[in-house]
Amino acid sequence: MVKHIILWKLKENLVGEEKRSVLENMKRELEALAGVVPGLVSIKIVIDKFESSSADAMLDSTFESEEAIAVYQKHPAHVKAADTYVRPFVDVRVCMDYAE
Repeated sequence: MVKHIILWKLKENLVGEEKRSVLENMKRELEALAGVVPGLVSIKIVIDKFESSSADAMLDSTFESEEAIAVYQKHPAHVKAADTYVRPFVDVRVCMDYAE
């Protein structure tokens, strides 16, 4: 199994209800990829964080293999979700993949 972890910092101009709406949309759309993308074992988006956090959201996902991450990244459902609900609102993205 391979873990694929991403931390996102949203754009500074997103505040209050608008920021919360963006986070909820990210969570809904990315978690909907479970059962859609081959090789994706589990996916969880964390948007409720402590004030001490320096990131706004985290993706915690597990894949069958490193190759499955490559399939996920190019899968049309993932590309649509990322291009519509994530990338336009993100200022900083940090990723870490590792074998579990």
